[in-house]
Amino acid sequence: MYDTLFRHPFMSAAGLAALEAREVVAAMREVELALAAEQEACGVLPPGTAAALTAALPLEAFDLAALAAEVENGGNAAIPFVNQAKAWLPESLRRHFHRGATSQDIVDSALMLLLRPRLVAIREHLARTRRAACALMRDHRSTPMIGRTLMQQALPITFGAKVAQWAWGLESADARLAAVIDGGLPVQFGGAVGVHSGLDEGLEIMAGLAARLGLAAPLLPWHTDRQPLLALMGALDAAAVAAEKMALDIALLCQSEVAELSEPAAEGVGGSSSMPHKRNPVACARIRAAARQVHAAHATVVNAGAQPLERGLGEWHAEWAPLLDGVLLVEGALGSLAPLLAGLEVHVEAMARNLRLSGGAVLAEPAARLLAEALPSAAAQRIAREAGETARREQRDYAEVVLAQPEVAAAVAAATIDPSALRSALAIDLYIGSSEAQVTRVLARLDPS
Repeated sequence: MYDTLFRHPFMSAAGLAALEAREVVAAMREVELALAAEQEACGVLPPGTAAALTAALPLEAFDLAALAAEVENGGNAAIPFVNQAKAWLPESLRRHFHRGATSQDIVDSALMLLLRPRLVAIREHLARTRRAACALMRDHRSTPMIGRTLMQQALPITFGAKVAQWAWGLESADARLAAVIDGGLPVQFGGAVGVHSGLDEGLEIMAGLAARLGLAAPLLPWHTDRQPLLALMGALDAAAVAAEKMALDIALLCQSEVAELSEPAAEGVGGSSSMPHKRNPVACARIRAAARQVHAAHATVVNAGAQPLERGLGEWHAEWAPLLDGVLLVEGALGSLAPLLAGLEVHVEAMARNLRLSGGAVLAEPAARLLAEALPSAAAQRIAREAGETARREQRDYAEVVLAQPEVAAAVAAATIDPSALRSALAIDLYIGSSEAQVTRVLARLDPS
């Protein structure tokens, strides 16, 4: 299958192993047996039924190849699953299996069981990334670098402030994911049309089933109310966006002409098939590729959100693959992000070099503001602009070029401009605004210790 080469490399290997077909069948079996146990507790099934079903229906009873072949005819995996189970069970137990349930109850609940440990793993990756980001912020709180807007040099920041922005974006996404998890992944149980037909105790059974499975009990069955999945996919995509932002910035700063960052070096990683000299940012590429696919998966789930009447006509069916893919892709992306950030190579000397690439001309705006205190505004703007061009062209210090302008020299002679104060104000290493304070603020939230 092409998946092995073109899809799975961007996904979590641990997640893929946990979502093999047999694991899906095991989850559906767990839901059915928990349902029988709860119905027995409510008096709907005879005493001993749940134990008898558990003993009579081992996981080995299911033919995975046959299940896969029969999904096309049934429209979902639960229909052939139930058919195989009933064919395996003795006649005396068949009528007690899948009592009052519909296919969507089994599939949705099983998916929630399967996704729960994957979401835990995602949050563990987020925690590792948070620790790595905090370490970078502490190390580079005051490391100056050029900030860039519209892909062009703008004004100085610190690398620590850049990492703080990355980390806070990821933390915001984690908060959304935590809210979904803390609210509980909901059990699904509503029967044929969502009103527990033939089961007056339906709502009680739904709550008891949730407790047995460790899932949340929703107010109502959610067969065509897909808000739970929309919340989950939104949180996952927020994490994907935050991870992609970090990977994009890192990759741009890894460019040969910029060279302010490098991905962690490892034997055989980042090579080119035709250009041996290259060191490609492959972790960044992997993260971005995964994130783009998460965006698409999210869009599919959103587009399938409005489902007709009491059962989706293809919309529900369209959710399964993108939902699982989205989780595995986010887990895979974050699994790559944590070691990328932990081993990121920061080239301080390149940051310093690029900061002075314009000779300090990026400080034309504050220079004009300072000069306007002693010179006419139009003259201050002109001098700041022309000095910037001269500093860039001749690779001279910007403050010295400004001071050499006749109008400025005259103002210095008249003592209306203090040359030392102007040099200090235009020291590019120090013009970093609230960068250090931002790092302090984010560290106080993410790493109070």
